[in-house]
Amino acid sequence: MTNRVSALISAFGVFASTLLLTFAVREYRSGASALWIGAGAVIFISAAYALVRDVRRLRSGPTA
Repeated sequence: MTNRVSALISAFGVFASTLLLTFAVREYRSGASALWIGAGAVIFISAAYALVRDVRRLRSGPTA
């Protein structure tokens, strides 16, 4: 059960990081620093990695 909750939280994290990356691209287009895109991309990649890790843990089945 905790693996499912962790995967659900990771899915919301990917959603939030996608919104942040979209915001960063819009800010960059209106003249902000390119660091916004870099930070948004790093956050998105780390959230996607966490989701992939959690989904793999779900697919492997119960360990106990």
